[in-house]
Parts: sequence; structure tokens; C-alpha cells
Amino acid sequence: MIKKLIFLSSLVICIMARAQQFVNLAPTPPMGWNSWNTFQTNINEDLVKATADKLVSSGMRDAGYIYLVLDDGWMAKERDSAGFLVPDPQKFPHGMKALAAYVHSKGLKFGLYNCAGTETCAGYPGTRGYEYQDALRYAQWDIDYLKFDWCNTDGINAKEAYTTMSKALKKAGRPIVFSLCEWGSNKPWLWAQNVGQLWRTTGDITARFEGIKTMGEWHANGVMTIADMQDTLRKYAGLNHWNDPDMLEVGNGMTQAEDRSHFSLWCIMAAPLIAGNDITKMSEQTLNILTNKDAVEIDQDALGMQGYRFKKLADSVEIWVKPLNNDNWAVAFLNRSHTTVKVDYDWKKYIVNDTVHKRILNCNTHNYSLKNVWTKEDAGTTKKPLSGSIFSHDVLFLKLNY
Repeated sequence: MIKKLIFLSSLVICIMARAQQFVNLAPTPPMGWNSWNTFQTNINEDLVKATADKLVSSGMRDAGYIYLVLDDGWMAKERDSAGFLVPDPQKFPHGMKALAAYVHSKGLKFGLYNCAGTETCAGYPGTRGYEYQDALRYAQWDIDYLKFDWCNTDGINAKEAYTTMSKALKKAGRPIVFSLCEWGSNKPWLWAQNVGQLWRTTGDITARFEGIKTMGEWHANGVMTIADMQDTLRKYAGLNHWNDPDMLEVGNGMTQAEDRSHFSLWCIMAAPLIAGNDITKMSEQTLNILTNKDAVEIDQDALGMQGYRFKKLADSVEIWVKPLNNDNWAVAFLNRSHTTVKVDYDWKKYIVNDTVHKRILNCNTHNYSLKNVWTKEDAGTTKKPLSGSIFSHDVLFLKLNY
């Protein structure tokens, strides 16, 4: 009887320890790099190693960008005779386990892509019907992150498909961050909190500030087009479960002002920060945006509260706000117009009442010191009205310290 109790106790401890591995995988929005925005399927072993090296030497790893994720196109066109996925032998001659070891040796984590459908978006083998087999292979390869897309899914139920893959990853036994790239089509924010750690809220992003880009049978969204879709979703995000408005287009052809605005809004929205540029060739200006310490800290704030658009002023200026730890706030004044706009803002006139997070910004009862996130300069306090000019598509990004 005593031996049986000891065995049962050991079994319970083992089960609890295993379950604990899958808790708290993304306490703050994941940060890293993904190959798709710049390279699409033109990826290989040398690119991964060069990117890993640059994530370290540039300071991006130390700024928080720890996930290096290979998107579509890493696998061969056919599974092996046992049904397992096979890395493309021309692109990845040493295989994924060896490549993961190289990435890990740099203090980084390694991620891969697949799809809930029968084929990936680029026509490679999808996971439908192979969920447990693929999850086992990812665990054997020491993968840390899985981006799971939604192409070629006719007749498939999204919640069922993603839940099955989630269970398969847990069954495989290796903690893997699960990114649901379902495009928001089936409202994953309503059901995915216990399925994965982040879920896409829209279709793909593209490197333009406003509007959409037609891509034949589908379209990609500009930065502000995506931002406009997020207003009603913030109540669904929080620690270990994040709304994902897609990867960053910083450094991919927009203006410096637009890149700053893009990055500021993603930080205000507590979005995953997944760089999508060629970091081996990026400019100093792009690096400075991606690694701005104050901006990243706002995104990674311990409270995990997604910010929102508080108010629209005249001349296409919007005010975005985010509650922060220690009763601090982040506030961004965004100029969506095509001309420079002068802003005069009386902090005491407007009270921010965040009813979702039960936070109030009232400058009549509390005074805050202001720090300009991008210039690092002291910008005064909320005792006096804010006055200044904002260039076209640019942002005045402030940290309000209590």
C-alpha cells in the first residue's frame, strides 16, 4: 500500500511538473525575427546563421529579440516514407537539429512555420492529419516556437485544428510558444487563450503606412489599416495571451517617420515585436528604432495591458494611450495627415478612463514628468499644456512617469 501511494505521488508530481513546462511561456509579448516579409521562401542555412550572428552583434538579442523564426519554404516538397517532414536538403544540408543548436549557441531560440491546412501557403506539406507526428519532430529538433498558418483549410474548423495542434505540442513534451496565424477570420481572441500564446488579428501586413496592397486573389494591409482594426480587441489580450497585429515592417521601405510611428503603435498595443527586415543589411536608423530601450520597455511592460486610441483631435492627429506599471502611462500623438501639424494639448482638460483595465489618467489630481521616447529628452510635466509640431506620418511618443 505504501509503495502504491509513493508511486501515485510520484506520478502526480511528474504530471504537474510536465504541465508546468507549458505555463508562462510568453509573460510579455514575444520578440524576435521572422524571414517572410523580406525573403519569402528564399531561405537557407547560411541566412539563418548570418541572422543569428547579427541578432547578437547588433545588440538586438540583448534588447529582447530572442526568437529566430523560419517561415514558409524550409521543408522539402514531400514527407519521408514514414510521413515525417524533411528539411529541404539543398537549403538546409545539415538539418534542423544542427541549425537549432547553432541558434541556441548564440543565446537565441529557434522557431519554424507550418500550416493547419493540407499544404502551406507556398505549397509545401501542411500539417492536417499529421499534428502529433509533426509536433514530435519539432520537439526532437529542439524547436522553441511554432508559427501555424491558415492556408488550404477548406472544410476545416479553426478552433478544432488549432486546439489539436496545441494538444500535440504538449504531448510531444517540449515547451514551444504557439503562434496562431489564423488571420482573425474565426475570431481566435474568443477561444484561443488556452490554445496558444498569441494569435493574428488580421490578414498580412505590408510596408505601407495606410491602405491596402492588392496581391491578386488577396490583399495585404498597411500599418494604420491594421491599427484601425484593433480597437475592440484589447480586452482579450494579457499576460501569456496576446493579440498579434502581424510582424514589423520597420526597415522595409517606409519613411523614417512612418517606421517610428509603426513601432510606437505596436509598443502601445503590447504587440509581439517580430522584426521582418534584413537585419544583416539594416541601417543604423532602423536598428535604433528596433532597439529603442524606452519603446521596448513600454511594449514589454509587466502589466501586459494593451493600449488603445483614446481620442482623435483636429487635423488627423490621434492620441493613443497605454497604462503601465507603477501608475505610469505611455501616450503617443500620431499625425496621420500629409502635412506637419501643430499640437496644443491641455493635459488637465482630458481625463483618460480606461474602463477595460480600470485605470485613470487624471492630470488634475496627479502630476507626471514627461520623457520623449525617441529623442530621450525631458519634455516637461503635465502641469503645463503640451505644445509642439509633428511632421507628416510621424509621432510624438511620451512616457509619463508618476
